[in-house]
Amino acid sequence: MSLFESIAEAPIDPILGTTQLYNADTDPRKINLGVGAYRTEEGKPFVLDIVKKAEDEVRKKLDDGSANKEYSTIDGPAELKTFTQQLLFGKDSEAVTSGRVASVQALSGTGALRVAAEFVKTHLPAEAAEVWVSDPTWGNHNTIFAMAGLTVKTYPYWDASTKSLNLEGMLGALKNDAKTGSMILLHACAHNPTGVDPTEEQWKKIVEVMKEKKNGPIDG
Repeated sequence: MSLFESIAEAPIDPILGTTQLYNADTDPRKINLGVGAYRTEEGKPFVLDIVKKAEDEVRKKLDDGSANKEYSTIDGPAELKTFTQQLLFGKDSEAVTSGRVASVQALSGTGALRVAAEFVKTHLPAEAAEVWVSDPTWGNHNTIFAMAGLTVKTYPYWDASTKSLNLEGMLGALKNDAKTGSMILLHACAHNPTGVDPTEEQWKKIVEVMKEKKNGPIDG
């Protein structure tokens, strides 16, 4: 009997599977709308000039020997973490200058969420192991958190009748249903899959509820 005989094949990813179907389609009129990425008129990935410039700088550092290719520390290069904090919070942010922000480098969004989920499950109080995600959310979110041992619940987000954010439903679920101290997954921008983001005033209302319930935010 094969060692791998009992392993069931996973279903095709609903998003990346669209790309597989696109590649297999021979119709010359096809357009790939499955993955959100810049494309050329020929449907190929469009590389921004700033990305090309950054890649050129990396190659120059490799050529002159100034690039450090040694193994990094477990939590990531100190310089990278500093630049990232300043980018997200602002160079003069009190949270940054006072040293209240802790950063860890992770592999991609999926990897970062898994690390965050493991940290929550291992080190935070039991109520933090309840994580609330938007309905709908990116397909992988539920699996990532569930496999890390968190209890996944959903809050209303998309209002199909108005094709907009269901703010009252979202706030109601967070205020009345979510445990005090539970974790809330938020899409900071470009909500996946609806593309609908809260306005600045709506964000303030969300923050007020989360502060009141002592909820911990996770950026999806």
